[in-house]
Amino acid sequence: MKDIKIEVKDLSLYYGEKKALNDISMLIPSNKVTALIGPSGCGKSTFLRSINRMNDLIPSVKITGQMLVEGVDIYDKNVDVVNIRKKIGMVFQKSNPFPKSIYENIAYGPKINGMKNKTDLDEIVETSLRQAAIWEEVKDRLFDSAMGLSGGQQQRLCIARTLAVSPDIVLMDEPASALDPISTSKIEELVHELKEQYTIIIVTHNMQQAARTSDFTAFFYLGELIEIDKTKTIFTKPSKKQTEDYITGRFG
Repeated sequence: MKDIKIEVKDLSLYYGEKKALNDISMLIPSNKVTALIGPSGCGKSTFLRSINRMNDLIPSVKITGQMLVEGVDIYDKNVDVVNIRKKIGMVFQKSNPFPKSIYENIAYGPKINGMKNKTDLDEIVETSLRQAAIWEEVKDRLFDSAMGLSGGQQQRLCIARTLAVSPDIVLMDEPASALDPISTSKIEELVHELKEQYTIIIVTHNMQQAARTSDFTAFFYLGELIEIDKTKTIFTKPSKKQTEDYITGRFG
């Protein structure tokens, strides 16, 4: 199906002996926002990191099952992990700008990928900052340190840096949890706009945020995917009692 970006088949993940994800199967559509919700420690972030193979960096991790991105199993031993991570960008909970200028933060990825032409770099920097809705705030200070930006601006800068290498998929791990309400609403607006061009998967603890920003919502509990459906359905008529109990605040 061409409108499915990611197909997950019986994915399990172990940290040593401990099973952190249990036989996850789901379809993630293209150019939509899919929110992952559930209580702390239920496997949301672990699942998110399995989409760009970041869990590979943890020595004791073992993964079984398949993660098909556009039909290619990213856990196949012949797959180039570097290419996967180029196509799948990641925005973390805590903004992590490099201690360099705003310009260098954005140009860094394209330069590593071999781009040297200054005109091209200038264009990518401007386009990425515009996409991340921060260009107007920083265009006169591109060569100032990124560390001088506010928390919300730093997070939008990190989103721009992710977009600069032209990913297909953008993963966001609680991108607004450390931000004030105004910055949070800017990030949410941005997520809404970016799905025109990208497939977005966002982990959030904030149920209202999931309801506001996503098209589909997946509820995780104790390493299991309890259900995934259109966000409106999950929040008004979930098919599983566990989901209803979580959403209505009976646990979690």
